[in-house]
Amino acid sequence: MGLTRVAVFCLAAGGLAANFGAARADDPMRHPLTVADFDRVQHVSDPRVSPDGSWVAYLVTTADRDADEERSAVWMVSWDGSQRVQLTRAANGTEKPRWSPDGRFISFLAPPSGTDKPQLMLLDRRGGEALQLTNVDGDLGDYAWSPDGRRVVIVLEQADAPVQRGADKGPKPIVIDAAHFKQDEDGYLSAGRSRHLHLVDVVTRNSEALTGDPHFNESVPAWSPDGRQIAFIRTRERGPDQDGKADVDVVDARRNAVPRPVARIYAPNQQRLDWSADGASIAFLQGAEPRYNAYMQDHLFVVPATGGAPRPVAGALDRAVKSYAVTAESGAVVIAVEDDRSVYPARADLGGGAAVRVVPPGAFVVSELSSAAGHLAMLKADDGSFAEVFALEEGRWRKLTGQNDELVAGLALGSVEDVSFPSTNGTTVHGLLVKPPDFVPGRVYPLLLWIHGGPNGQDEHALAIDGYEFEPQYFAARGFVVLRVNYRGSSGRGGAYARAIAADWGHKEVEDLLAGVDFTVKRGIADPQRLNIGGWSYGGILTDYTIASDRRFKAAISGAGSANQLAFYGTDQYVLQYNSELGPPWRNTALWLKVSYPFLHADRIHTPTLFLGGDRDFNVPVIGGEQMYEALKTLGIPSQLVIYPGQHHIVSRPSFVRDLAERMETWLGR
Repeated sequence: MGLTRVAVFCLAAGGLAANFGAARADDPMRHPLTVADFDRVQHVSDPRVSPDGSWVAYLVTTADRDADEERSAVWMVSWDGSQRVQLTRAANGTEKPRWSPDGRFISFLAPPSGTDKPQLMLLDRRGGEALQLTNVDGDLGDYAWSPDGRRVVIVLEQADAPVQRGADKGPKPIVIDAAHFKQDEDGYLSAGRSRHLHLVDVVTRNSEALTGDPHFNESVPAWSPDGRQIAFIRTRERGPDQDGKADVDVVDARRNAVPRPVARIYAPNQQRLDWSADGASIAFLQGAEPRYNAYMQDHLFVVPATGGAPRPVAGALDRAVKSYAVTAESGAVVIAVEDDRSVYPARADLGGGAAVRVVPPGAFVVSELSSAAGHLAMLKADDGSFAEVFALEEGRWRKLTGQNDELVAGLALGSVEDVSFPSTNGTTVHGLLVKPPDFVPGRVYPLLLWIHGGPNGQDEHALAIDGYEFEPQYFAARGFVVLRVNYRGSSGRGGAYARAIAADWGHKEVEDLLAGVDFTVKRGIADPQRLNIGGWSYGGILTDYTIASDRRFKAAISGAGSANQLAFYGTDQYVLQYNSELGPPWRNTALWLKVSYPFLHADRIHTPTLFLGGDRDFNVPVIGGEQMYEALKTLGIPSQLVIYPGQHHIVSRPSFVRDLAERMETWLGR
């Protein structure tokens, strides 16, 4: 694998129009989505504006059919959109492109040729081979450049004490002493390993530990503007501590410096730290108390860098902040606001005030904001286009990349309609209806109720084809009307809507899902004799809940789900949520039995069900599907269990993703 520039593309600025409607199925230039198209999707992520604002670096991930793996490459696009440059060859493990402060170099993580352990690589954007900046034995995670470009702080996970290498080369026992002891993709979190910060000298390539207390883990480093201090997150657990909190600490960027706490906060879904331009305050994302761990919406806060009371930014905003970018020139911040099937950009003042939209409302989703030199870039997707890099200038969009333009131009996609309908207790529920590309008004269609996971999440206006997100357009192309319901418990509608299902799983959500089915049937769109249901993760869990509550569905697909919740205590990665929301099983046994009703009342199920999962899923272990499969087999209900070897919670191996789609289609076709 040579890590070098391999191609240059010159383009006209702009690209496909963002507006999206139903594509004519008889258009000879377009075809319905097939599994063969999955391998053609180029997943764009992690845009980063260069320090001078003239370029945007980003990552492109594609499926390598021959190697049967995902591979990523670092690209950059000029700010005027006229040039796209592929900087590295696509390779497994390439990620996190970042600019050096002078804009001369692009760094990224990738395994050097002949190895499988990522190292920090450095590439002169003008050309040449990438240089290996680190040679560490541990697992290298996040990293950040110092403002003067002389050093890089890295997050390194490794053994706290050297491993004794004797004659015995066999596997060692996994010793565990933390409450949170397993994590999807990371596996078992053994004792004696922790994450710490190290400083790497860019010229000499020497590294030294900045933090090292074995009782703590550090992550998410961010340099102060003067380069003298580093803010970071510190916990005792590998993730939030058992009170649901984490520390925001600051340490001087020198050997033997002692970290000092700045704030102790509720850990969010995804953290990011940033300093104000004057170095006086630190911005961070905060979540919710542990009993609402599964329903929390991240909010933006700032705290004095010397410590003090954190203060919310746009505190009146009852919506989740999905991403943010501090604009050093103005002292303002641009946030991505999750709101009722969309995610829009808004501007706020770090000093206080309300969040103000910077673009008109629309059916689109933005993410991964980046700002430098007065330029703002982000990813933007909608119902008819995959995420691409866009510039946002004075409230107007300008498309910078078109990695998927050719693919999308050849697809006949189904139109997507916003729907709303009444559920119980006067609750109005919102959702999306995806219609077949050749949809004919007045004709009834088989229905697939496809349920999103989480529950903290929403079905939204964005085209995605990966893992378990291909179903809406894929099954619309197979002639189904696909209903997507943002049931109570979903995000995008405010905190109260999300928390409505706390400690009451499988109740209001099922009412909302069934109300959506009734609505679609009443409109004369869905055939009441051909109703199907499915989902992944919490969508799989809700599939089990729903078919144990209603017999109208002809077929079901339960991916990475569970139904015997009592048996899951201590087997997955959610003990903090369980203890805080439901209480330990020996204390609230009746409640645990109540939320386990799909398994304990499996005799109410009459729907043929396909159960799916990865054998390395530590998020929702495949035992959840195994138990329900055995229950339905015992009851004589047609069922099948499919386990994907080596896969975690999200199926990522390209051949398995294709198999997943074809297997689901075959099951519904039976």
